Amino acid sequence: MEQERRVRVTLPDGSSLEVPAGTTVAELAAEIGPGLGRACVAGEVDGRLVDRRTALEADCRVRILTPRDPEALPVLRHSAAHLMAMAVKRLRPEARLAFGPPVEEGFYYDFQTDRPFREEDFEAIEEEMRRIAGEDLPYERFECDKEEARRILSSRGEELKVEHLADIPGDRVSFYRSGEFQDLCEGPHVAATGEIRAFRLLRTSAAYWKGSAENAALSRIYGTAFFHEKDLAEHLRMLEERKKRDHRRIGVETGLFSFHPEAPGQVFWHEKGATLYGILLDYFYEVHRARGYRIVRTPLVMSEELWKRSGHYDHYKDHMFFVDLEEGRFALKPMNCPGHNLLYRSEMHSYRDLPLRLTEVGLVHRNELSGVLGGLTRVRSFCIDDAHIYCTPGQLKDEIIGVMEIVYETYRDFGFPEVEVELSTRPESGSIGSEEMWERATTALREALEARGVAYVLNPGEGAFYGPKIDFHLRDSLNRRWQCGTIQVDFAMPERFDLEYVASDGSRRRPVMVHRAVFGSPERFIAVLLEHFAGKLPVWLAPVQVVVMNITDAQAEYGRTVTRRLREAGVRVEWDSRNEKVGRKIRDAVLQKVPYMLIVGGREMEEKTVSVRSRDEGDLGSFPFEEFEKRVLAEARGRGA
Repeated sequence: MEQERRVRVTLPDGSSLEVPAGTTVAELAAEIGPGLGRACVAGEVDGRLVDRRTALEADCRVRILTPRDPEALPVLRHSAAHLMAMAVKRLRPEARLAFGPPVEEGFYYDFQTDRPFREEDFEAIEEEMRRIAGEDLPYERFECDKEEARRILSSRGEELKVEHLADIPGDRVSFYRSGEFQDLCEGPHVAATGEIRAFRLLRTSAAYWKGSAENAALSRIYGTAFFHEKDLAEHLRMLEERKKRDHRRIGVETGLFSFHPEAPGQVFWHEKGATLYGILLDYFYEVHRARGYRIVRTPLVMSEELWKRSGHYDHYKDHMFFVDLEEGRFALKPMNCPGHNLLYRSEMHSYRDLPLRLTEVGLVHRNELSGVLGGLTRVRSFCIDDAHIYCTPGQLKDEIIGVMEIVYETYRDFGFPEVEVELSTRPESGSIGSEEMWERATTALREALEARGVAYVLNPGEGAFYGPKIDFHLRDSLNRRWQCGTIQVDFAMPERFDLEYVASDGSRRRPVMVHRAVFGSPERFIAVLLEHFAGKLPVWLAPVQVVVMNITDAQAEYGRTVTRRLREAGVRVEWDSRNEKVGRKIRDAVLQKVPYMLIVGGREMEEKTVSVRSRDEGDLGSFPFEEFEKRVLAEARGRGA
């Protein structure tokens, strides 16, 4: 009798066991323990996510994924995207499928349809999704060659998917089938539609096939899904809180900024907003001057040839603004780096001059599509807090560590102690420079991270076109991730611009170029701050720190004196002398998120005191003026939150 073939499975704790070849991930989980078998969502086999129906045919390392594992939720959400697409196809058979991936907080699916979806369509779609979930249809994976795939997709009228076949490498592709629905897909998925119970459709938007406005217009539906109803309810509660904290609403209500159709995608900063912007810039320049950075300015409009030389033209031309001048074709700069390279080339540099650190909060323009514009987070005109460091290869590691020190200090000061880090490597296509350059640059970033003891996640293929990068992600008070700071190592651009320095032996050598930003852009960082603090900025950041208000005209002169003395001491203060009841004045100041309100009445004027009301703590009682002045100045000097 033929002996049963067995395979050795190594588990995450290093233990191993032998099972019959063909044992599925789900069966392995059940053998390890009945509870694990019931909780199994999917598996990770030799680092690759797979369905729990996947058979184990050779020795391998396996990790069982349960709802507690972060990798399991995207599997559920990907399956929910297919569930939604199946419901849409039942309700609108003419709709054509595009892409439907899981995303950070949910999923979406794009459809080509005669009538774009609206939120009033959600009730019917969700009802159909629940009906399909009740059918408990299995998600079944099958493979075929591309010719067979083309036949399947063409027979279903899925022209976009037929077109996509040409972009998939290899000769074979995979599908997932559930009931009458099937889609070109790598997976993995949960076992059946019945496992998807806690879901909600959230919003719609316009999109384009493969992200290009030259391609077919699509209608996108966003949704989310969780393993448990309580988690969905908590997420929906969080979404409502985010609406309350929307920086666009807060910015208008507190008089920081506005947008106008005469300048789409561009910010009009009001006095208070310009003050807040200036606070960020003052902080930025203070920190960077102390660390030896040279503050520079470069032109807004530069020749098209410059952007071709840097490589930006090939990657950004569809998002650049061009203008024809007497001397030829020019572009509004989308980046600051080529201008800094010209500054570097304008002088001869010795190794003694390096590292040379140039920084510029430079205005840039991006021709973003109107459909993706969104408050301060996606605009057509904004600043980048750029810096470029030119150094020798031997200085590179220390310079990267120095940038990390600035990044962590800045985020602590602005109230973001939690920072998550990603290391992104060379893209599969479109990058410039040799493999050796990329390897040296990636090694330098990795060694700097390890030297500082920074935990990081590897993000393969997501580097900039000119070099690998470290990205810094903040966690805000609503547990959202915001990518802000970045460090990018570039050996290629110094060659393109023929940058040199004179080494100690008299030879000419290439410097290494480090691109870096801390805020990312002040505009976007202000949006993050407003939503993180719900508009209640700490005293040191608040554009107005104190409002002084009188009860009657009899205290007007004393109120003006208090206001003047605070202003002379360096406090950002306003004087509210309106002929309104003091209760109305307090309510208005609270709506404006002002940290302190000083009420001066007859007793305060007589005793030379102020009655203090805190935005965060309520009524604090009466203070001698000098005592309150010391308090607010101490808070204004303090940073962090």
